[in-house]
Amino acid sequence: MATAEKGSTVKVHYTGKLEDGTIFDSSKERAPLEFTIGEGTVIPGFEAAVIGMQTGESKSATLPPEEAYGERRSDRLLTVDREQLPDDLDPEVGQQLELKQPDGRKVPVTVARVSDSDVTLDANHPLAGRELAFEMELVEIR
Repeated sequence: MATAEKGSTVKVHYTGKLEDGTIFDSSKERAPLEFTIGEGTVIPGFEAAVIGMQTGESKSATLPPEEAYGERRSDRLLTVDREQLPDDLDPEVGQQLELKQPDGRKVPVTVARVSDSDVTLDANHPLAGRELAFEMELVEIR
């Protein structure tokens, strides 16, 4: 039976949970996640957990922040004057926005704080700093 290894393209059904058991994502109601091991398209700990699995095998994996979305970083917080925001934007804490980089790349940010004079934007991934638990089933190896 085939075993998932670097270079294998795999399909994995998964359910991701936070420390308190809250489900933050699941593929159960949609197609399984497909990726090629070693290309870095999924978080490192998830990819590492799939290596060595065989088709039909299920397992659980708990990933510390450094194997998931990393630790929260204060250098990913940006405070901007409200005057720099578009006139039609009325920012609210928790609101998701996109910043456009000079090279054209878009960076998703979350409004973290709003005052009369400025707005703090958080470019950390929403799951940064969190331990993540995954239930996974390897559906296919190619």
